[in-house]
Amino acid sequence: MPRVTYEPVIGLEVHCRLLTDSKAFSSDSARFGAGPNVHVDPVSLGHPGTLPVLNRRMVDYTLRMGLATHCRIAPRSVLARKHYFYPDLPKGYQISQYETPICAGGHVDIVLQEKDAPPVTRRIGLTRIHMEEDAGRSIHDQDPYDTLLDYNRCGTPLIEIVSEPDLRSPREAYLYMRKIRQIVRYLGISDGNMEEGSLRCDANVSIRPQGSKKLCERTEIKNMNSFRNVERALDYEIGRQIRLVQGGGKVVRQTLLWDADRQETRPMRSKEEAHDYRYFPDPDLAPVFVTDEELGRIRAELPEMPEARSARFRDAWGLPAYDAAILTEERELADYFEETLTALGAEGSGKETNGPAKSVSNMIMGDVLRVLKETATSVDELPIRPPRLAALVRLRLEDRISSTAAQEIFEAMLQREDAPEAIAEEQDLIQVSDIGSLAPVVESVLDDHPQQVAAYLGGKEGLIGYFIGQAMRRFEGSPDPKLVRKLLVEGLETRRE
Repeated sequence: MPRVTYEPVIGLEVHCRLLTDSKAFSSDSARFGAGPNVHVDPVSLGHPGTLPVLNRRMVDYTLRMGLATHCRIAPRSVLARKHYFYPDLPKGYQISQYETPICAGGHVDIVLQEKDAPPVTRRIGLTRIHMEEDAGRSIHDQDPYDTLLDYNRCGTPLIEIVSEPDLRSPREAYLYMRKIRQIVRYLGISDGNMEEGSLRCDANVSIRPQGSKKLCERTEIKNMNSFRNVERALDYEIGRQIRLVQGGGKVVRQTLLWDADRQETRPMRSKEEAHDYRYFPDPDLAPVFVTDEELGRIRAELPEMPEARSARFRDAWGLPAYDAAILTEERELADYFEETLTALGAEGSGKETNGPAKSVSNMIMGDVLRVLKETATSVDELPIRPPRLAALVRLRLEDRISSTAAQEIFEAMLQREDAPEAIAEEQDLIQVSDIGSLAPVVESVLDDHPQQVAAYLGGKEGLIGYFIGQAMRRFEGSPDPKLVRKLLVEGLETRRE
């Protein structure tokens, strides 16, 4: 009997903390990074007699995400109480949405790029996007018998983005998470910082025989906070389920935690169903109404999204698809690229594949991104602002400096505020393009190396590099290598008998 091949079926629930100043239902600060239990108030702590008030910016940010992901927007949605006991949830319930979320449907596209294969776009459906508040934080890394509670996070505004079970591999889940992060950062509604808990993921995973629609029981992996952990946890859990089923066992529905140290999932509790949470509409909060005028305003405020911007970079500036994808990965980097082109005075034609846009792209993808990676900073913190980078690119486009000189000047610009031309002149990096100055040097090189001249004229044309090196060393300053080469070839041709 042939061995059954199984495929995974994965759906993700992504929790994204919104960049509002205050909490979801109170005026207390939602800022991250304060000491334990500094940002607490009676509303988020659930004191008797307190009343929540909805943060309007939380609604606006949720609508931005819904529109950017092609969701249907509910003209009327309801906030509900989700009941469960946990030490870091002092109210005993979480304010969320259940039967009537504010956003439904929609999709997110991811691009799969296998080695030596054309890219494939996969569309991942969205079930819903809804608003909710966050719980506090339990700290278990002190005494093994003690748990410390930090309530700063209680009441901070979240959106939960629930996908359809359309993901078919851990790699797809990884790419989907990165795409969600890119979108929320482009929209300016979240910093997407997984290390700080701004983006967290729960994954529902099950397996089924290849080609079948009948699923085995599913498990849920809770609170993964890095892209790699999402991929590794799913890879482990899928393998565990396959081994279990192939060995004659059955998958038990349960909630799991990912142990990053041991690289394995471990049980946390049995899996809850919706009825376990005893959802009902929050009696202290009115329904949320969204008008057509409000939707029109928010739609008009949406930025150009990554896919559209990447396409424009290809069409308007003639950039390769790879360059366009890298430059539009982060909104700030794409802005930096366009601001540099504006300072350069460049105009896109869609055909200049080796023009100003490509030169700027090369410098950003090479020197700029290298520095950002080495210093772990964002492009907004880079000391070389677009007008100065444009001035450096202009020197290169005008062949006034070499590519090696451009890198030397770039490094100096990181430490100094001087204009690139001033640095080039100070360090004697401006290329000499005066034929009257270069011609005598070229003639002296040829006169001093008769054997090499004869070999070149005899067919060893590779010796041109030798002559160029000799001329560059003899000349005081930075001669234009293209002009040196041209003069050498002309000089050698005059020596043919």
